[in-house]
Amino acid sequence: MALLPILIAPDPVLETVSTPVDTVTDEVRQQLDDMLETMYAAPGIGLAAIQVGIPKRMLVIDVARDGEDKQPLYIINPEITWVSDDDQLYEEGCLSLPEHYAEVERPAEVKVSYLDRNGEKQELHAEGLLAVCLQHEMDHLEGILFVDHISALKRNMILRKLLKQKRLATAS
Repeated sequence: MALLPILIAPDPVLETVSTPVDTVTDEVRQQLDDMLETMYAAPGIGLAAIQVGIPKRMLVIDVARDGEDKQPLYIINPEITWVSDDDQLYEEGCLSLPEHYAEVERPAEVKVSYLDRNGEKQELHAEGLLAVCLQHEMDHLEGILFVDHISALKRNMILRKLLKQKRLATAS
């Protein structure tokens, strides 16, 4: 396994709409394993392939709390098949927008169909943090960041700070 570099906004690659995975191969499984290792090392609870420069419809998630056994999910070609009428506000962060957080309103529950690591079709009913994480990571597959769900003023402030940090890092 290998740690992959995580793209930081505002990187135009993060605006890419990812393409479906045709066949779950050993290469795809290796990419998922590398993504999971990268996510754990960051540390984070979700990572979409596009965040490491792979424009495929894949993500990894593990919302287990500290001290709990790891419960990784490998999700390929996910599709939301149902959303609840109830919404919830949740403070979100993102590995591609380090140290920036904002409240985002999303459906409180979702059902998602997807292929697992072995290419088997699965369905998942999620609520709470898992529902938020799924929707957040699936947004990445469409080139959407969580800051796209907040006011333009807050979004622009966050993106300007990240751009300034990038310029300072490359100048050093």
